[in-house]
Amino acid sequence: MSSSRVTLKTLRDLYESGTPITMLTAYDATFARLFDEAGVDTLLVGDSLGNVVQGHDSTLPVTLDHVIYHCAAVRRGCRRAHIVADLPFLSYGAGLESSIHNAGRLMKEGGAESVKLEGGREFAELIHRLVRIGIPVLGHLGLTPQSVHTLGGYRVQGRTEEDVKRMIEDAQILEEAGAWGVVLEMVPAEAAQRVTDAVSIPTIGIGAGRGTSGQVLVGYDMLGLNDGFKPRFLKHYADHGASARDAVRAFCDEVRTRAYPDDDHSF
Repeated sequence: MSSSRVTLKTLRDLYESGTPITMLTAYDATFARLFDEAGVDTLLVGDSLGNVVQGHDSTLPVTLDHVIYHCAAVRRGCRRAHIVADLPFLSYGAGLESSIHNAGRLMKEGGAESVKLEGGREFAELIHRLVRIGIPVLGHLGLTPQSVHTLGGYRVQGRTEEDVKRMIEDAQILEEAGAWGVVLEMVPAEAAQRVTDAVSIPTIGIGAGRGTSGQVLVGYDMLGLNDGFKPRFLKHYADHGASARDAVRAFCDEVRTRAYPDDDHSF
């Protein structure tokens, strides 16, 4: 595997060759280093940090400063993967100038190489402006967690023909505005395939079936660290929640019985 930096050209080459793009969320230097060394193409510093790092029940409390902090940590741990950072709730949409400024902070202070924002046609002008000044944008359609209250909860989107047609139109509008790709979250597989076929930019699925141009999962979820979270689309590739608890129990037992530290672990 090449050790050279994954750029937008790299991702475009993968897309055009039919090779699925891999993406995982990361929030700190250690996980960034591990995922990067394992060969993931893209690291997403998602506002999902509100759920899995901060303990909130939604992404809404996450601030721009939070994402910048975690993105900078990921940047320090990453040598190869392309880094995408989320624009969190209310950091964009209130005005073009403030939205552009906030996206620029993710690049300048956080070290992001792309920014991601949720929504469709309503953000076409913003995406166009961002791309024009050198800020690459990844779109996000389907279930958009920042709109959880508007959507009535974390529900599959795109179940009706009208909804699918609108999603296709939104994806095409995002492409025309300059987005390099679109995340499709919790969308029926057939609908996600139709969106993918309707655009000439990568679609990155999460709970959107196998027909997208790539897949993204939350790193903590994929590793089994958030083992109480079991949506249908999630596959646990490891059970590190259980192994971490076992390790901590062993540590506590050995400390309490004075088995640790022993002579081999003392100066």
